[in-house]
Amino acid sequence: RKSQVASALLLVLVVGVGVAARDLGPLPIVPTNEPIMRRLLLLLLFSPRSCGALSAPSPSKTRRDFLQTSISSTIVASAPSSPSPANADASEGVSRSTASPLSLPPMGLGAWAWGDSVFWGYDKKNDDELKEVFDYALGQNLAFFDTAELYGLGRSEELLGKFRREDCSTKEVAEKVIIASKFAALPWRTKREDVVKACEASVKRLGSGQPIDLYQIHFPNAWSNEDYWDGLADSYERGLVKAVGVSNYGVDAIRACHAKLAERGIKLASNQIQMSLLYRWPLENGLLEACKELDVKVLSYSPLALGFLTGKYSKEKLPSGPRANIGKDLYEDAAYDNLLAAMKEIAGNHNDAALSQVALNWAIAKGTIPIPGARNIRQAKQNLSTLAWSLTAEEEKILDDASSKVTGFLTPDKNPFPRKDVNTGLTMYDS
Repeated sequence: RKSQVASALLLVLVVGVGVAARDLGPLPIVPTNEPIMRRLLLLLLFSPRSCGALSAPSPSKTRRDFLQTSISSTIVASAPSSPSPANADASEGVSRSTASPLSLPPMGLGAWAWGDSVFWGYDKKNDDELKEVFDYALGQNLAFFDTAELYGLGRSEELLGKFRREDCSTKEVAEKVIIASKFAALPWRTKREDVVKACEASVKRLGSGQPIDLYQIHFPNAWSNEDYWDGLADSYERGLVKAVGVSNYGVDAIRACHAKLAERGIKLASNQIQMSLLYRWPLENGLLEACKELDVKVLSYSPLALGFLTGKYSKEKLPSGPRANIGKDLYEDAAYDNLLAAMKEIAGNHNDAALSQVALNWAIAKGTIPIPGARNIRQAKQNLSTLAWSLTAEEEKILDDASSKVTGFLTPDKNPFPRKDVNTGLTMYDS
């Protein structure tokens, strides 16, 4: 308990210096040999893209069918029969349409880099490239974007709102754009009202006057987690959001949050977690199975494992920054080379597809909707073109076997998220 409190206080200190709000993404990739303050700094500046899925199509179906028919699994947010007295009034300027079903495509795009100048080198002059990504996704009926209040200190949300207003002249077109955003569970935010206020601010930045399609708790805190769940429910009942979810929650936390929301007749729609061929923990520790049991759909983020599943890097050409240390470990692992070889062979079976498409199709085959990031039209086209083909059962098994032997990538213990709520003893994070 003391170490968790101390870590939280150190986090507050770093944030107070002005580095904080820069993008506490879903999962930091901070090497454990870093000094504690540097690790906390990197935690704030460096974390992989969010990726996600409320519902995934059956791997046996051709997902290109989705592009032509716009069919996807549907989560119907169970509107409360009557709002609680404290939350009876909808927030000003927000349409109360929470009873509408929420449909998601089989893949989305992460918008962490849209506005982040610290880690991703965002420059306002490149906004036209981001607009091209938005336009392309909308044209493909795949305009599902994952953002957060911390991404670019709200700039990511502002850009998405701006692009939606410019492109969507009618309600029908606007409804094709699906936006998921996230509340930052920072240590000093301890009340349910903090969630509602943050949600209202996100709605304002998005600028449409419409509820957010999916609103999530970005990561667990060392305390006040149950208050956040009440805040999600309040936001839902006030008509600020259509569906609610969490991110980086473990098995016990998912069960507890699911039960708490159910008391108010609200469905926990999703859990956004890291999962890829190099990070298989949710498959092995029961988290994915628990989500399936509760009908909590999985949003898988960092499906390309920080770029290490794209074939872009080598032992001689490592990425810059903290990822270089991870790369050094990976390239000492012969099993990693074997995995890349298997991916290349499978890519060859599908008209020499990009390795990234192999990785993304594996995430889809596991029942998740990956949300890789895209900063330009080339990346958007390559990622979304994944849906033109599917893995065979044999290819999926080959990838399972090869990836299960890789040990050089990140492990859950390297993540400094609070493991338990110090007040309730509830285990919040496991992978």
